[in-house]
Parts: sequence; C-alpha cells; structure tokens
Amino acid sequence: MDLTKEYPRSVRERVLGVVQIGRAIDKGKAVAHGNVGEYNFDCPMDQAVFDFLGIEGPKLLEVIRGSKDEAEIEAYVRPFVDKKSPQEIEAWNDEWLAHSYSDESKEYFENLRKEVAPDRTDVTSWADLLDLDEKRPVPVRVAA
Repeated sequence: MDLTKEYPRSVRERVLGVVQIGRAIDKGKAVAHGNVGEYNFDCPMDQAVFDFLGIEGPKLLEVIRGSKDEAEIEAYVRPFVDKKSPQEIEAWNDEWLAHSYSDESKEYFENLRKEVAPDRTDVTSWADLLDLDEKRPVPVRVAA
C-alpha cells in the first residue's frame, strides 16, 4: 500500500463487518512500507476503532509488518471482532459513520470542507468529508 499514490479504504468499507478498521490497516501497511504520505496510523480515528475492539495500535502494526497478506491481518483482528455482538457492531458502525467534529476539531473540519467542497454544507460527518477529499462520491443530503 503506497499512500503517496493511492487512498486508503473508505471509512465506510467494512472489514469483518466493522467500519474504519480497513482504513487503519491500510495506513499501517503504508507505514510498514515507508510510504504513508500525509496519513497517520494510530490517529484519533484509528484509536476509536481500536478502543472499540480492544486492539492496541502498536501491536496491530507489528502484526501488519510481519504478515504476508491481508488474510493474516484479518486473522489477528477476528478474535477482537468476535467478542462483539452483531448489535454492538452495528451500533458502532452507525455512530461512527454519522460521527461529526468535536469542539476542538470544528475549525479544522470546516476549513477542510471549504477547501474540498465549499458548496457541500450538507457534509457534517468525517466519513463523508474524507470520502469527498479522496474523490469518492457522497450523496447530497438535506443541508445542515
């Protein structure tokens, strides 16, 4: 994974049924290969999914560095996911995809939205904003 040439997976993409973890894995792969670009592994968004699952970011990175393929990484993550009920996972996914900015990140969020899509005032979640920033389609919603 070379994040100087391509984007990580969307926050929305599910790995083992969980959003955000695939994106974190992609960033970990890029760190392992020395081409993470402007991305950060174990950032607050990654930490949120790690906390939800009970994964330690540095340990996951160690697994990524030693893995031959995605299947080995998923085999490491699977027991953490299996500890969660389907209802817990769906609640996490729904909340995370709707997750908006905090008071501390509001200015950064709004500045990035103005830079990426100044006409998209309907975009209020990080998932939508990151998808727009990475040139993925985001449906127009009722403006906030």
